[in-house]
Amino acid sequence: MGSIRWIYDLTIILYALSVLGYFIDFLQNNRRANRIAFWLLSIVWVLQLFVFIIRIVENNRFPILTPTEGLFFYSLMIVTLSLLINWFFRVDLFVFFTNIIGFILMTVSWFSPNNQVSEVVSDQLINELAIIHITMAFSAYGAFTLSSILSIMYLVQYNMLKQKKVGKLLWRFDSLTRLETLSFILNMVGVPMILLSLILGLTYGYNIGLDPAIWWDAKVISSFLVFIVYSRYLYLKVAKGAHGRKLAYWNVAGLLVILINYFLAATLTEFHLWYK
Repeated sequence: MGSIRWIYDLTIILYALSVLGYFIDFLQNNRRANRIAFWLLSIVWVLQLFVFIIRIVENNRFPILTPTEGLFFYSLMIVTLSLLINWFFRVDLFVFFTNIIGFILMTVSWFSPNNQVSEVVSDQLINELAIIHITMAFSAYGAFTLSSILSIMYLVQYNMLKQKKVGKLLWRFDSLTRLETLSFILNMVGVPMILLSLILGLTYGYNIGLDPAIWWDAKVISSFLVFIVYSRYLYLKVAKGAHGRKLAYWNVAGLLVILINYFLAATLTEFHLWYK
């Protein structure tokens, strides 16, 4: 970690400047600040990817097993998805809101204890099933997080319209229909990914001889709860034709479930603690 400390420091500084640029754009509708912030964020993505590759080489494994590594990978997923959405759909303010969360995750990962995976557990976890399971889970969490942010933007814009607060800021949220559509697409991608992650995780657990009691582990239960909540969202949207605030509130509730899954359940789990 010491060999890449200066890169990590530089990444956090550039990330902070990018968020600041988006904040200036948020307040003043400053397109120049928006462009500078976008390119700074692109550099942040390159540096994050570089750090991630260095960690793979140094540790000789996929670096997503400890809490610190998990938060960093989560942040990387958020930056990646937000850049792609901004590039293809140009949803104003979305990248700003999204990367406030991404910056917090990366900062927390930097100041968290640098737990190490024991050699025995590391050898056991260097398995295709385990790696794909964890990667798909974090990718799904990234998609769900961005989807929930879009729903929050939907609710904010809806309330502004209801209160007739029409101004420059209102029109930068994009249309309610577009926000809801993008949110639905992200959930449509995330749900099958979290399902496959759960299947792979349980399969891997049985393959290495974990006790059947893993079904009652806090992390497993909360992960299934995440799947149920976002599956319910798709059911309401597709089968029931739900839309608008009801769907947006349900999506925001899903984000709370993800936070519970990642931060609270992680302290109660019996077998997801792979570090010492």
